[in-house]
Amino acid sequence: MFDGKKILITGGTGSLGQALTKKLLTENVDTIRIFSRNENKQVTMDSEFQDDRLRFFIGDVRDSSRLERAIEDVDIVFHTAALKHVPVIEYNPFEAVKTNVLGTQNLIEACIHEDVEMAIGIGTDKAVSPLNAYGATKLLMEKLFTTASNYLKKETHRTKFVALRYGNVLGSSGSVVPKFAKQISEEKKITLTNPQMTRFSITMDDALDFILQTTNIAKGSEIFVPKMKAYSLEDLKNVLFDLLGKGSEEKIPIRHGEKMHEILINMDEMRFTWETDSMYVIVKPEIDDEKIHELYPGFTKTKSLVQYSSNDVKRISTDEIKKQLVKNNLTNLNA
Repeated sequence: MFDGKKILITGGTGSLGQALTKKLLTENVDTIRIFSRNENKQVTMDSEFQDDRLRFFIGDVRDSSRLERAIEDVDIVFHTAALKHVPVIEYNPFEAVKTNVLGTQNLIEACIHEDVEMAIGIGTDKAVSPLNAYGATKLLMEKLFTTASNYLKKETHRTKFVALRYGNVLGSSGSVVPKFAKQISEEKKITLTNPQMTRFSITMDDALDFILQTTNIAKGSEIFVPKMKAYSLEDLKNVLFDLLGKGSEEKIPIRHGEKMHEILINMDEMRFTWETDSMYVIVKPEIDDEKIHELYPGFTKTKSLVQYSSNDVKRISTDEIKKQLVKNNLTNLNA
């Protein structure tokens, strides 16, 4: 799938972009173009990777002409660029629309213009029945990806547009693990909202495997969702206290737009959802069952009539949480 391919990653200097770059460099790709706004991160990344297959493009997805130039002759695009921090976007919603929505439109139009083979949009659970501005912009990002084929001339364009949806990567920048770890190391109280709050558990390695696997089987206009276990904030807190030393906690209000439990597929979407042992795919309502069997061999119609929520799936044990944190060095603030 990736041998000899030219690949572009928007937001390529972010934690996911860098991990994806490292993974793709093992796949015998031709080149990987890193597209991002952060000059310093690009210089640092170039120095750390030291691979002559990497190309670095300073640019913003808001700039359609620059984006089109960066995508020229590219085969596959991974779209990870976004404004992502919920409180920041609640205060700056206009800016989130410019990046997450209009930037996605620019990307799609550039992909169509350059006739790329495939474009993969990385989504989030917050796009499902959104309660905050961030989720609303990512819902629109998904909609743009799943309907982009409407703009293709079938006889002259080949681009497949695919959306992926999963929760926060365990230990990723800005997530609860590094936040709690930093507070414990500084002997501050952990700022805990509700200990019964649950979140899906996915490691960076699992997320990368999911991205590459779905890229290989995608047909276009669908949404893929991995099957995952979940954890409670109470369990995560206790594991971190065990690893880093006992601390104390301070209850704080739930942030505006924050959900008690993550939802990755809502009840209405379940009607159009098919599954394997490892993932779900949400397809267009107009595709009949016979065609789906042909397009996605091994998938069966899901029998669930309820939403796919972190409150309803199997919980990951505290021992498993501990193993994942240690294995991935997620409590080392200097890593």
